[in-house]
Amino acid sequence: MERQAGRFRHAAGAGRALALVLTLATAAGPACAGPFKPWIDGTDAAEPATQTQRYDRDTYVIRQSLRTNFEGPFLYLLFGRDRALLLDTGAGNVKIRPAVEAVIAGWLKAHGRASIPLVVAHSHGHGDHHQGDAEFADRPDTTVVGLKPEDVAAFFGIADWPKQIATFDLGGRKLSVIPTPGHHPAHIMIYDPKTRLLLSGDTLYPGRIYVPSNRFGELQDSLDRVAAFGATHKVAWALGAHIEMSRKPGEEFPDRPPHPDEHPLELPFSALLELQAAIHGMAGKPARAVRDDFVVTPILPR
Repeated sequence: MERQAGRFRHAAGAGRALALVLTLATAAGPACAGPFKPWIDGTDAAEPATQTQRYDRDTYVIRQSLRTNFEGPFLYLLFGRDRALLLDTGAGNVKIRPAVEAVIAGWLKAHGRASIPLVVAHSHGHGDHHQGDAEFADRPDTTVVGLKPEDVAAFFGIADWPKQIATFDLGGRKLSVIPTPGHHPAHIMIYDPKTRLLLSGDTLYPGRIYVPSNRFGELQDSLDRVAAFGATHKVAWALGAHIEMSRKPGEEFPDRPPHPDEHPLELPFSALLELQAAIHGMAGKPARAVRDDFVVTPILPR
């Protein structure tokens, strides 16, 4: 797959409309070695409101600035022949659609096309992942998936939620949709065999893995499901929805910017197996557990 060949920057100028600057390379780079270029991390007061990096010519990652919302969520935009999938729409306090439209416009130009249908789905239904939904409500040829388990199951054709793993075909790009309730009842992970990326949402990322104390059993089952899936599907990287840790093992950032010397976004699949082992090791008694790349954090029942 290609190295991240460029990025879009979405910046707000004083007293003027938001501007989009495209710096996308025209030629493919060498095979991707793993790390992304540095992400906006809240250390620069003048950093743009969003940043987009290209993983390959059909796969883009957008980050919302920590200076617009302390969650600093990541969004994913994947293209196939027949449709595109946007996973999550951000935490609000910024217009996210212009960044998405800039990516789509660049992709359409590169492919000599005039349009492509868009599906807007979510890793899960917490507020920091769907605040931009309203921006897409009136967008032509666009479907916004609901936030409840039954909405997600109905759209992706999951008859036996959460046990069934569904296939969602973008057109020559068949994604696996894996139900992973625990952090949230409607949580899903997306596996892309084209890039071998596992989009892991808030179930696995370099940060605090918040789990309601009454849902640890659901999380354990979900991790078992993904671990079994990973045994037969090669995963290059797990890409989550936030970064809340530094490069120093086990060190968390507070809920505010900046994030100097941030942990990389990408995690190896072994991190999911480590999380699985940590949850199993609690034997039904939820407890905080600090690991190098994440911190299991029980919260009140929901």
